[in-house]
Amino acid sequence: MQSNRRTFIKGISAASALVATESIAKPFGFPAYIPNLAKISPNDKIRIATIGMGIQGNFDTQAALRNPDVELVGVADLYTGRLEHAKTAFGKDKELFTTRDHREILARPDVDAVLVVTPDHWHDHITIAALKAGKHVYCEKPMVQHLSEGKAVIDAWKKSGKTMQVGSQRISSASFQEAKRLVQAGEIGAINYIESNSDRFSAIGAWNYSVPPDASPQTVDWDRFLGDAPKRPFDANRFFRWRNYKDYGTGVAGDLFIHLITGVHFVTNTLGPTRIFSSGNLAYWKDGRDVPDIMACIMDYPKTDQHEAFQMVLRVNFANAGKINDVTRIIGNEGQIEFSENNLIMTKKKLPIAPGYGGYDSFFTFTEPVQQEFVKGYDAKYPPETRTAEPVKEVKFTAPKDDDAHAKHFGDFFANVRSGSQGTLEDPVFGFRAAAPVLACNESFFEQKVVHWDPVTMTQKKLDKVPSTPKKKIIASAKGTNRKT
Repeated sequence: MQSNRRTFIKGISAASALVATESIAKPFGFPAYIPNLAKISPNDKIRIATIGMGIQGNFDTQAALRNPDVELVGVADLYTGRLEHAKTAFGKDKELFTTRDHREILARPDVDAVLVVTPDHWHDHITIAALKAGKHVYCEKPMVQHLSEGKAVIDAWKKSGKTMQVGSQRISSASFQEAKRLVQAGEIGAINYIESNSDRFSAIGAWNYSVPPDASPQTVDWDRFLGDAPKRPFDANRFFRWRNYKDYGTGVAGDLFIHLITGVHFVTNTLGPTRIFSSGNLAYWKDGRDVPDIMACIMDYPKTDQHEAFQMVLRVNFANAGKINDVTRIIGNEGQIEFSENNLIMTKKKLPIAPGYGGYDSFFTFTEPVQQEFVKGYDAKYPPETRTAEPVKEVKFTAPKDDDAHAKHFGDFFANVRSGSQGTLEDPVFGFRAAAPVLACNESFFEQKVVHWDPVTMTQKKLDKVPSTPKKKIIASAKGTNRKT
């Protein structure tokens, strides 16, 4: 690693040695803000660098490189073992620049775009620094860790003029695109309810990832990992299993709800919900984590010019020992669409115009003369053709075998980089409108409250507080009901 760093510094001259700051290291001789620092090379190759070479960092890098004319020139990670692995996995043809300091990546003039694949609490910091350094940015979901951070990222993106894509790649799949086409064509009528779930039942699925035996303060840059999170002694579990802790991650909401919500927003063209409430608990994985392993959330979506008002219910259960069938179901008044990343089933079903009578109905409670009068009026109002529903219709769609949503998501990003456009499929405005509801789920869970959100202005609503009974009095009252008399 040290030899790579010396080679880099020598290559751009000693005058560009890095100066440590709170945001980005500023090379001597370069201004702090250079919107066009990195330009696409003459052969139209896009040179990328990945910041964060964990599980998703490796998968993202592989997906990016499945696109033509894309070259990996550097990686950053806080664990030296991952830097060594990256040299083997991605640096076979030439020496790959590696560093534990992401600011060295941002200072390189040969980097056009960066992949930000770090723990969630670093997303906004590195993304903003990268945009200020003139880099295009692909940032993993959720775009930010807290509701208060979204506007700053959007502002930095707009000011930079650079391309940015948020990484919830399922919306680039053929199945999600077909679902969008069907909904926008009105195939299932007016949407009134949506439900989506993403359950698991395995240790790795519950984020208990393998911890390398050489993990130590010498091989891990622990202080840099903590960043603006609370300070604490080195803990390998917190570093390699960071999703289990709200100091660094966003729990099941930020890891999984975000995929579900992103898909729904893409398919329905919605801006987001106005009211969010979640509940859950830590039921099974009681391993020191401080985020729930079961969470359910209900959200109210208001009527817009794109859709009628609807409710959405999301669920994640990491202790589901039953049959797991993770799907999103969009229900309308003329049918439903049930889809996952690779397939889709649309069921169309319309009611007849005539409501019918008899059976479990009040008709039999009428006197016979009243029944006859009722039938006469019914026959006059509803001719025979109005009494039969259209046959139920089922349409199935399976994504092509070579459909690669992950690579396609990067493909959209790179196409916009080449054209100088900011109009990606999942730009920061879309990304924040998807992230905000899931972050509100966490706020609702941890603070035990309903969160009110304005999806148009992307701001949290502060409603007048209703006087409530103090928690201690509620507990005392509850205990009192169990006393023997």
